Amino acid sequence: MFISNAFAQTAGAASADPTSGFLQMLPLVAVFVVMYFVMIRPQMKRQKEHKAMVEALSKGDEVITAGGMLGKVSKIGEQYLSVEIAAGVEIQVQRTSVVQVLPKGTVSK
Repeated sequence: MFISNAFAQTAGAASADPTSGFLQMLPLVAVFVVMYFVMIRPQMKRQKEHKAMVEALSKGDEVITAGGMLGKVSKIGEQYLSVEIAAGVEIQVQRTSVVQVLPKGTVSK
């Protein structure tokens, strides 16, 4: 009375074209490929460059930390650095918090 009859569609149309499933998936695959080259790959490259920069830190390098502190590296440990931000004032920061290594002579200017 209130429910109409439902009729199943024949499966003949789907089996006639075997490439139709692949063509429906092609835009989804294309979106993932574009996302990889636009977002994921550049981020991995930046992470690799930052890791190399942190590993190459040495005593006397002038750095900027993630908190915006500008100073000279005075001591280096496995995970922490001592950064001299003023004469006689040293702070301890994590090695990974170093954002940028500056050219020599920048801090004294």
